[in-house]
Amino acid sequence: MEGFLPISKQDMEAAGISQLDFVYVIGDAYVDHPSFGHAIISRVLVQNGYTVGIISQPDYKDRDSVTVLGEPRLAFLVSSGNMDSMVNHYTVSKKRRGHDAYTPGGIMGKRPDYAAVVYCNLIRQTYKKTPLIIGGIEASLRRMGHYDYWSDKVRRSILLDSGADLISYGMGERSIVEIADALSSGLAVSDITFIDGTVYKTRKEDDIYDAVRLPDFEAIRSDKRAYAQSFFLQYQNTDPYVGKRLYEAYDKKMFVVQNPPAKPLSRQEMDDIYDLPYMRTYHPSYQKQGGVPAIEEVRFSLVSNRGCFGGCNFCALTFHQGRIIQSRSHASILNEAKRMIKEDTFKGYIHDVGGPTANFRNPACEKQLTDGACPNRQCLFPTPCKNLKADHTDYIALLRKLRGLPGVKKVFIRSGIRFDYLLCDRDRTFLKELCEHHVSGQLKVAPEHISDSVLELLGKPPKKVYDKFVTEYRQMNKKLNKEQYLVPYLMSSHPGSGLKEAVELAEYIRELGYTPEQVQDFYPTPSTISTCMYYTGLDPRTMKPVYVATSPHEKAMQRALIQYRDPANYALVREALIKAGREDLIGFGERCLIPPRQIKRKTGDKKKDLMKKKRKGRQ
Repeated sequence: MEGFLPISKQDMEAAGISQLDFVYVIGDAYVDHPSFGHAIISRVLVQNGYTVGIISQPDYKDRDSVTVLGEPRLAFLVSSGNMDSMVNHYTVSKKRRGHDAYTPGGIMGKRPDYAAVVYCNLIRQTYKKTPLIIGGIEASLRRMGHYDYWSDKVRRSILLDSGADLISYGMGERSIVEIADALSSGLAVSDITFIDGTVYKTRKEDDIYDAVRLPDFEAIRSDKRAYAQSFFLQYQNTDPYVGKRLYEAYDKKMFVVQNPPAKPLSRQEMDDIYDLPYMRTYHPSYQKQGGVPAIEEVRFSLVSNRGCFGGCNFCALTFHQGRIIQSRSHASILNEAKRMIKEDTFKGYIHDVGGPTANFRNPACEKQLTDGACPNRQCLFPTPCKNLKADHTDYIALLRKLRGLPGVKKVFIRSGIRFDYLLCDRDRTFLKELCEHHVSGQLKVAPEHISDSVLELLGKPPKKVYDKFVTEYRQMNKKLNKEQYLVPYLMSSHPGSGLKEAVELAEYIRELGYTPEQVQDFYPTPSTISTCMYYTGLDPRTMKPVYVATSPHEKAMQRALIQYRDPANYALVREALIKAGREDLIGFGERCLIPPRQIKRKTGDKKKDLMKKKRKGRQ
């Protein structure tokens, strides 16, 4: 089906559809672009012969808002959108955000908190028996019992709270087609218990075969040690080749069963998915509202890969996309770039060529495609595995081809670069071409911290690795006669970081002569090792205690230390230094962070600061 998918009965009639096979209820605006999960899933279903209609951001206070396309023949599909709805709505300090990039006009409040649960319950008010399948990041990361930061409690599997029949977790292209085929063949949704990449519920424990039983839900809700043990069992079974079937008991009457992850896509399958006839923009009905802001970030970007073997502990990619890299062919990416170039608003700049990690184009080693990723060994952490294949040749060749396309002025790389992987490659051609062609004055990298004890808990390489990259980056730019800088992403209050480590980071920033404009407090999102540490105070890999900063005041002090040069942070920085026993950093010496007392600023300086903040706000 070319053009946008039906969003109304009139669209269905125009397409000659009396009843849709699937009605897809989504928390985002309808954007038919392959950077949006609902676009990929719906296009894959259409390619396989099914009809799909979209209900975007229904009024969650009106039960009739989910009936506008009628009852689907096979099932309702539900996703909260490209982001977890709670992350979309709230900052780490649990303050309501004022802007939603996935809503027309950027308006906040068009979707509810815990959107997937609310939408499913809304559907169930009218359609009691229609199969209900949930997917997307919110459902994927909440598929088993999980700690929920916003309510500060352990919640049940989203499958139970939503009343849905199945979860399609991970990226979902394989499992959704298998689910569709099973339903279309007449199989009852309660009998679809065999598809990889799905989670189902059952009252019959005897029917669960070849599976590992996790600690019961009541145990993980009442015992943090049991929670950590359960989480690590799940973490060790995220690989599609060696992962086991897992199940969790909710008293003796209900069991939630997670089948092993779906197998990774081949390069041809990836190409086929990204070559589908996407409209590459938002639905025209949003034009009067100013469009959908999120499209601007991806309109002229190219997805090169998915998956990540980096294994950062604060990232949920292991649970969602997995550790095995899947990538598109050069031909597929170049064809998409050529289509992009023809767009009226293209100005010659490709904004990104990447994915979760830009410079990963192939699996970490040969065995991953047959035997999977090692359950008890990271590819890059704590040191690079001896079997790691660090090779940028394919990525370099792709970038050269893109730079050579008529109409392309510049190709930027804005996805994250793993600097430790770059250093593992003995050939520095990629570093040279990165600096020469793909940096727009500043390269953003993510050391996250510089205290080795915190970096170990982050799953990041030690400080000396980042220092080596900084040195080589500067030397390469000097050799190329380019004035380009590094912008390090830094994180405060990650488990393991106390005031001592925060001061250590502040001293490092002092040595750099760097003033961070943004600092990210650690955000405990569902299904990460770091969130497990935050909730339990234990490292689930070793079960050793971990210090966790939980009080808002200490978090504020850690954040202020990173931005110690800001006069507004003076009181917090002074308090933090005194509490850490580092009064030696209060004074007028070169090593000091702040003077003994706050220097009052002139009225004119305050006005200038106010104007500067207003300008930043407008940007």
